Amino acid sequence: MKKIATLTGGGDCPGLNAAIRAVTRKALLEGYEVLGFRNGWAGVLKRDYFPLTRERVSGILHLGGTILGTSRTNPTDDQLDTLVEHIQSMELAALIAIGGDDTLSVASRLHKRGVPVIGIPKTIDNDIDGTDQTFGFDTAINIAAEAIDRLHSTAESHSRVLVVELMGRQAGWIALEAGMAGGADLVLLPEFPMSLAEICKIIKRRQASGKNFSIVAVAEGFKLEGTEVTSSKELDAFGHVRLGGIGEVLCREIEKITGIESRAVVLGHIQRGGTPSAYDRVLGTRYGVKAVELAMKGEFGKMVALRGPDVIGITIDSVIVEVTDKKTGKPKLRVRNRCVPKELYDVAKVFFG
Repeated sequence: MKKIATLTGGGDCPGLNAAIRAVTRKALLEGYEVLGFRNGWAGVLKRDYFPLTRERVSGILHLGGTILGTSRTNPTDDQLDTLVEHIQSMELAALIAIGGDDTLSVASRLHKRGVPVIGIPKTIDNDIDGTDQTFGFDTAINIAAEAIDRLHSTAESHSRVLVVELMGRQAGWIALEAGMAGGADLVLLPEFPMSLAEICKIIKRRQASGKNFSIVAVAEGFKLEGTEVTSSKELDAFGHVRLGGIGEVLCREIEKITGIESRAVVLGHIQRGGTPSAYDRVLGTRYGVKAVELAMKGEFGKMVALRGPDVIGITIDSVIVEVTDKKTGKPKLRVRNRCVPKELYDVAKVFFG
């Protein structure tokens, strides 16, 4: 019997279990044996996997997280050889890698070495180029928008500025859409710099108009006066900076300049935990089914993608670029960042202040 294996890599994300369930059910329906690697690429390196049966994926659609576990394992070139060896020894018909930028960049490297791989894009950040949306994003913005809704009452009661720090790395999608949906008075994104003087001017203008509070939604990758705020000087396994702390820094500066009492709220991992929204369950399901269909046709080296109402297959390499690894200084592959367009940010700016 032919075998299909799947794995989940990178940060956990609402909708992962929906995708795992869809891959399993579709592949079983088509007569494949299905295997699941534990903890992303680490599981492939250790040959750590288990059978995915109809019973094993029953009842997981609504669950957050991933039943396969995940990790941020970044294979070295030698480890990549080991991955290829292990995959080939298992005689897999296809490996379906579910993940974001880092997972998909490893999938691209494996494809170049002849591995029959298909990618499924997932991230709450919605920052993967080539697809209109990634699953996990809808859940994250709903959670964040509800949090902003709740913060209005306490901000108004205490006449404060509340700065809400939101995830997204160098893409501001969560801050933008959660900020717009939650009625934030100012939205700050990595894609569109704004000086501290401009920020405080908007807040003071709002106060002068009779509004005694302000809600500021800020993406974690927003640069304050051109400087990125990080929680640690260390880089992760893929050479990414550890973002975090812009909310606190911005909060102190706003209070210092405006004299208005200010507080920071960091939603953190709450944004990507818990039950996925109906939209993310459906999108994860559609992606999983399409990935198996691509595998059956032998269309390897592709990533499923949402384009308008349709889920299609595009080549992973079409969204891959070469950059310099901040950790090693050497060239590396990564998925091209999907940024917030100016036209959409201009809509949000209508409601600033």
